[in-house]
Amino acid sequence: MRADRRIGGAGVTLAAVLLAGCSMAPAYQPPQTSAPAEYKEVAGWTAAQPADATPRGNWWEAFNDPVLNDLETRAEQASPTLAAALARYDQARAAARVENADLFPQISAGADAGRRRVSGNRFQGNGNAVTYNDYVVGGSLDYELDLWGRIRNSVKAARADADASNADLASARLSLQAAVADAYARLRGLDAQAELLHQTVEAFGKAYDLTDRRHKGGVSSGIDVNRAKTVLDNAKADISAIANERAATEHEIAALVGAIASDFSIAARTQPLAAPDVPTGAPSQLLERRPDIAAAERRMFAANARIGVAKAAFFPTLTLGLTGGWETTHGDLFSTPNSFWGLGPASALLNLFDGGKRRAQVKMSRAEYEELAAGYRDTVLTAFRQVEDAVAANHHLSDQIGHQRSAADAAQRTSDLALTRYRDGASDYLEVVTAQTDALDAQRAVLIAQTQRMRASVALVKALGGAA
Repeated sequence: MRADRRIGGAGVTLAAVLLAGCSMAPAYQPPQTSAPAEYKEVAGWTAAQPADATPRGNWWEAFNDPVLNDLETRAEQASPTLAAALARYDQARAAARVENADLFPQISAGADAGRRRVSGNRFQGNGNAVTYNDYVVGGSLDYELDLWGRIRNSVKAARADADASNADLASARLSLQAAVADAYARLRGLDAQAELLHQTVEAFGKAYDLTDRRHKGGVSSGIDVNRAKTVLDNAKADISAIANERAATEHEIAALVGAIASDFSIAARTQPLAAPDVPTGAPSQLLERRPDIAAAERRMFAANARIGVAKAAFFPTLTLGLTGGWETTHGDLFSTPNSFWGLGPASALLNLFDGGKRRAQVKMSRAEYEELAAGYRDTVLTAFRQVEDAVAANHHLSDQIGHQRSAADAAQRTSDLALTRYRDGASDYLEVVTAQTDALDAQRAVLIAQTQRMRASVALVKALGGAA
């Protein structure tokens, strides 16, 4: 009795194994990428583990700019780039559902009604032609036993591709948000430069009027007048150059938010160019959410599963079939005597010779995996480099801005003293021109550094995979 139970249990186990099948895919192990315990540029930062599904916050709100907030919202709603990424994700999800359908039996149903005439001289006929009605209602079921994991590995690969496409969508969204913020920072930096140049033109204009009056009074030479006009017109030319660059930046933002450049404008506004501090308390929690790392890893997983699909082609496929229904030439169609059914065909197919095609497909699948594994490592290394670059830029630009402000203040004092000396007749206008030019360059350098600092903050958020 116990022996019979053991035999019966073994049979059930064997049947379960055959039905569940096995997998030909290699055991998946993501490549190990060595990472430092902390970042070089900021002490206390730690390495990260992928967790790209963590929600991102509206990190751009740290700039406290309603116009930027509105632009980010419009970009999310109308950007064609983001819409294309979303469509690609929908395609990948649909492809995964197509592959997943092969895990289940394929069931079909049909009906046929017709009137037929058969020859009286047919085989085993009695010499009389026969005309009759024929009614058939039935269905069929086909199911492939996934003994070697071909279908299951195809499903795993398709689902991993869909996950990668979802990560691509997150990357596209983050890149779009960063691009809008970066362009907006440049736009406001240009507004600040334009305001400075307008003030400078006004000051240079007064200096020119002073020089011209002195020249007409016989105190100054024509050379001084021409020098004053030169710096004045150069400043005016810079205003036009800034206006041209601002227009191009505004058109860039229009494209990012899905607007037509001809109908899009952002009012000029001068505001303090203060970049927010990106939190550095838990950088590992930020870096680990980078969606491009997740996408690279999931494509690598899909390639590993496709190795199993290619290897399963060396083994036979087994398909089961079942048909049934009712058929009659007269009377009640659904009565018991009119029923029919059939189990089968149960088919097994094994390709014995293919000229090395299957071996080549396995090699191709392995090579694809190796390529994607190398790409994954490169993505991780690039992520660390980008974070280090952004952190270094934020740190050094902050120092640069402080020194540049000090230089600008000193240059402005020199310009004021030079103009005073010129009025008093203690120097010629060349000294004034040199001092004014140096002061303008130093003040513009402060604004440029502040703009770069704002852009570096945006780059840091992007490098960290977004901020909570």
